[in-house]
Amino acid sequence: MDTLAPNLSICRHASIRLDSHQPTEFIDLTERLEALVLRVRLHCGFVNVQTLHTTTAIVINELEPLLLEDFSSVLEAAAPAGASYRHDDAGIRTVNVTADERVNGHAHCRALLLGSSVCLNVIDGRLQLGRWQRVLMVELDGPRTRDVSVVIVGDSRR
Repeated sequence: MDTLAPNLSICRHASIRLDSHQPTEFIDLTERLEALVLRVRLHCGFVNVQTLHTTTAIVINELEPLLLEDFSSVLEAAAPAGASYRHDDAGIRTVNVTADERVNGHAHCRALLLGSSVCLNVIDGRLQLGRWQRVLMVELDGPRTRDVSVVIVGDSRR
């Protein structure tokens, strides 16, 4: 006979607030996400990680300094910071304009290429990541204060 305690369904939300320090920056969220999984005692389920900003992204990749430099170069080539973007033209833009508007059309274009969320599997209480995989928030218009929304769903064992 199985003597394990029954699984309990859980659904939790957490927010991560962080400060970026560079115009383009890769910030590792992995340890914070692992701590959340432990805190809610998730045994099997999912962790969904979503940025709340249109000039950031969430990706899974390797956290290796030279590779991060390569990523930055690729993003600069795809959407150069010094190029002309209609989003940045105050003379023609009339939608979603604020008094403290930043010149950041390049950051929006870069974010479009990367994605705003990832969903991670959790098995036996651990994030299922490959050997070199890390969960990264990509700052594309920093430095700024940023918010990330995390939803954790699944079963816990007590």
